[in-house]
Amino acid sequence: MPWGAILGGEGNRNGGAERPPEEEAMTLSAGDIALMRESFERLQPHVIEASELFYTRLFEIAPELRPLFRSDMTGQGMRFMTTLGVILQHLDDPEALAPYLKRLAEGHAAYGVRAGHFAPMGKALVATMRETLGEEFPEGADRAWAEAYEMLARQMARS
Repeated sequence: MPWGAILGGEGNRNGGAERPPEEEAMTLSAGDIALMRESFERLQPHVIEASELFYTRLFEIAPELRPLFRSDMTGQGMRFMTTLGVILQHLDDPEALAPYLKRLAEGHAAYGVRAGHFAPMGKALVATMRETLGEEFPEGADRAWAEAYEMLARQMARS
């Protein structure tokens, strides 16, 4: 099943009517997925640093989110990076990824994470990738990560 079908671009629930532009589904090209996988692979030697930097950037962008997280931010960061790795493995198979994202969304909701919390996390992720990798961050990867994160966050928010 293509991403558009899962996210409402094809066979949507409103009787086939067009969705407003802000709800249109984004699609990930094979090139976008490859850029994301390449940049994530390049991040691996720096994953501990990046996992800590992610939460530093997140709390700079949205300090109100700090109470949602435990004090072990290194462990939390590593769980986040592991989750990204799992998502990247299945990014080209939305049918396999959908149940994982649903469980992830349910777990996040239990901790008090709301739909509005995802946007600052996406910004922190792209900033972390760019800052950690510097010139090794592939051209266009920031756009691919931002679009993918937004798409996945929308799916999780609807779960």
